[in-house]
Amino acid sequence: MSILITIIIIAILILVHELGHFLAARRIGIPVYEFSLGFGTKLLSTTRDGVQYSLRLLPLGGFVRMAGEEPGDEDDPNGYNNRTPLEKIGVSFAGPFMNFVLALLLFIYSFAFIGIPESSDEPVIGKVLESRPAAHAGLQPGDRIISVDDQSVATWSEFTTLIASSVPGEPLEIKINRDGQTLNLQVVPDDQGSGGKPAIGVLNQVNYNRLGIGESIVLGLQQTYQLTVLLLSWFGTLFTGGASASDLAGPVGIVSLVGEAAQIGTVFLINFAAYLSINLGIINLLPIPALDGSRIVFATVQAIRRKPIEPEKEGFIHWLGFLFLMLLIVIVTFNDILRLIKG
Repeated sequence: MSILITIIIIAILILVHELGHFLAARRIGIPVYEFSLGFGTKLLSTTRDGVQYSLRLLPLGGFVRMAGEEPGDEDDPNGYNNRTPLEKIGVSFAGPFMNFVLALLLFIYSFAFIGIPESSDEPVIGKVLESRPAAHAGLQPGDRIISVDDQSVATWSEFTTLIASSVPGEPLEIKINRDGQTLNLQVVPDDQGSGGKPAIGVLNQVNYNRLGIGESIVLGLQQTYQLTVLLLSWFGTLFTGGASASDLAGPVGIVSLVGEAAQIGTVFLINFAAYLSINLGIINLLPIPALDGSRIVFATVQAIRRKPIEPEKEGFIHWLGFLFLMLLIVIVTFNDILRLIKG
């Protein structure tokens, strides 16, 4: 299920990104040959108004194939390569910009229609995580904790303190109230809590405070801005050596994080999707060959020197950039697998 949800989220992020390029290109009159979601072998395709819309095998990217970008197509007066630097920048920037817009819309939807989560301190279980000790012991959402090893519990904070002070592997007797009945269950904590502390895999109840549309828009803008600044700061520390490339998450790591967010709740999954969308927008604006940021750099150089870089040279640089990105994906995926093995 986590894999399926991840594929859907990534597909939406890529679809919105490529839609930005597509709409910007069509708006200024650049002919578009193909709008593709994914890479590799075509699974489905249809043609409308001269544009082929394709779904391909590998859902880790997408592309908009425009006139003026391929060998032998350089002479099209309406092609991308014959456009002004400002038009090229507009088409390149439109993709990442749409990812920021999507993040903003997701935040607005989350705040207005689901609400801001506020943790309850009542000793009532809100969610039981799959394949964790609480689930194995039979604890259920809605169970009210009465005591742990005969120590009475009045708040959720008291309950978590008792669990955190227990010993992993040693059973605890937890008394609960379920639908008016008192039950005694035996739970064996593990050491998978925060900081390696004992935990049983339960979350407290969460109350959701819905905001008005106006408040949601303002808070959505603030959230989008703050996450953008935070991610830019992190990338800055990465390039200056203050952070490690091992901290990057690839496809496997994202699947794991999506699974965790989905278990916690829908609002957390939506907010995580917004975070990923901002992440995608920022990454594509980096001046790395094959990404939109490098196309903006090439267009800026064209504006300064008053003539474009030779298509063959630019294409070769983008090809090298693509190889670099594929290598980076392999490295971060390897790191993801190592993290899973180490737990």
